[in-house]
Amino acid sequence: MTVEIRPHIYQIPAQKGGSHIYLLRGANKNMLIDTGTAANFPSLEASLSELGLKVADIHFVVLTHEHFDHSGATCFFFQTAVVAAHRLAANKIELQDDFVTMIQSADASSVPFRADVWLESDTLIDLGNYRLRALHTPGHVSGCICLYEPNERLLFTGDTVLSGGTLSGIFASGSISDYMNSLERLSALKIDKLCPGHGRLSDDPEGDISRGMEYARDLFEDTKLLSETLVKGQWLDT
Repeated sequence: MTVEIRPHIYQIPAQKGGSHIYLLRGANKNMLIDTGTAANFPSLEASLSELGLKVADIHFVVLTHEHFDHSGATCFFFQTAVVAAHRLAANKIELQDDFVTMIQSADASSVPFRADVWLESDTLIDLGNYRLRALHTPGHVSGCICLYEPNERLLFTGDTVLSGGTLSGIFASGSISDYMNSLERLSALKIDKLCPGHGRLSDDPEGDISRGMEYARDLFEDTKLLSETLVKGQWLDT
């Protein structure tokens, strides 16, 4: 069931195997944040129709990162919408790096597309009634972004941090150290609502980010311990 978060800002909840999708109806142009899987496109199309929109009415698609569950259905918008992603995600999408996107095994119905705009951190997207800053937040993968609307104090986080402070894990090209730095920078923002790629919306973004930072530090220490143990074992075997 579609949820209106703010006037003309909607969450289209995740379908099986996919991510939440966010629709922003701009003063003149409309934007999606992520598109979910290709397999779930019929459900997305139906949700748009309920809001009086067709595929051709979406002018921008901004991807929080390259994973298939967030980007798979972008191929259905590629001919009519401008597609944007951080340059590190855009590169993997253009090269069809199936190992990183995980698209080959999990969403085989998807077809190739590319990002028209390669975003950098602090790129501003102005929809007239809403303005979003793209924030580079690597960690989950190298090309992750969050989108921040400062007037409404909304943060769209993709897989960078979920409600309750849950982190989505470290995947190919990701880094725990980068995760920690990204969360540290997000903690400086004034946020009223966290809009993640999975799970529930959160009215406690400060607590979520704080818990995420704590979890990331614990994960970092565990990884260091594992690395030291493996190195010591290799030394003993020689």
